[in-house]
Amino acid sequence: MFKRSSSLISKPPKRSFFLWGPRQTGKTSLLRAAFPDALWIDLLHSDQFVKYQRDPSFLRQELSFEQNVSKPRLIIVDEIQKVPGLLDEIHWLIENRKFAFGLCGSSARKLRRGHANLLGGRADRFELFGLVSQECGPAFDLGKFLNYGYLPSIFLSETPGRSIRSYCADYLKEEIAAEGLVRNLPAFSNFLEVAALGDTEQINYSTIARDCGVSSPTVKSYFEVLVDTLMAAFLPAFTKRPKRRIMQVPKLYFSDIGVVNFLAKRAELKPGSELFGKAFENWVFHELTAHRAYTEAYYDLSYWRLSTGVEVDFIIGNMEFAIEAKASAKVTQDHLKGLRELKKDHQEIKRRYLVCLEKMPRQTDDGITILPYGLFAEKLWKNDLLR
Repeated sequence: MFKRSSSLISKPPKRSFFLWGPRQTGKTSLLRAAFPDALWIDLLHSDQFVKYQRDPSFLRQELSFEQNVSKPRLIIVDEIQKVPGLLDEIHWLIENRKFAFGLCGSSARKLRRGHANLLGGRADRFELFGLVSQECGPAFDLGKFLNYGYLPSIFLSETPGRSIRSYCADYLKEEIAAEGLVRNLPAFSNFLEVAALGDTEQINYSTIARDCGVSSPTVKSYFEVLVDTLMAAFLPAFTKRPKRRIMQVPKLYFSDIGVVNFLAKRAELKPGSELFGKAFENWVFHELTAHRAYTEAYYDLSYWRLSTGVEVDFIIGNMEFAIEAKASAKVTQDHLKGLRELKKDHQEIKRRYLVCLEKMPRQTDDGITILPYGLFAEKLWKNDLLR
């Protein structure tokens, strides 16, 4: 249906690995397609969950037969965060029986907070995100992406609005409540709606705490839950070699703009509106984040902002490239201000891009490349953009 771009497919690992990704990004489908002969353990099945939760050593006992096979199969453990105790057994089996495991989950929070065994470098790490432009091919529709998000099941749904509502309810019920990640579920649910309003913005814990009626430390812990469950990520500020006063507060980006639209109670987003512009910026962040993971480039990603408010959305690497996202069909001089101010402070920058809704690419007299969003995506995934 969709040919996923994950390096897990293009460069299959030769040893054990973790695959992390938000709920419903297609982790299970990807693993079943990539490793059809794997031995599968699904901890969403209540009987398997109860068995291994009660006695993780069952795994070692059950795999004794595989030791007699000339080429043992890869063992996939889906939703590994549900039974952290299995990781000690897995560690032992990797070390002493040379098994290879694929460990899949949507949150490492329970593992880290419980000081679970994360295998100490014995497993590679992969990530899976929602759909990116390259994976959709001719079906890529920016308007649909910005309104309904990147999750495959919702993208294909005949009733995407209803599907997003169910997704958010399941997240609260199965990811937050069932795993006991927060004590006050109504307060966290209210926090989600307030946090969604801050997508693509700098976060002020005190302001959000006041809006939610909880303490600032509680709000901070709620944001940690969002990040740990892969629902959101923080984008740091670029702070090296400052020549003027700059902002250092990170910005928040949700992993799926459809979820943001639902939580923030937005109506249909149309080009020309401020909210369409914010969603467009989220999409550019999404494409860049997925690209650096799937290509295993892992370049640094940050933003740059002066105390006066002049800003550039994305800085790549150590100020090698700068990208500004503007959902405008007619780029003006005001849209270019941030990239020009950036050049004054950082002459070393290689290339500056402005990604927009204009139809044709062009270059300004001072070297800023104006890119239509489709061409931006094409050049990014062909690895022609950042070189």
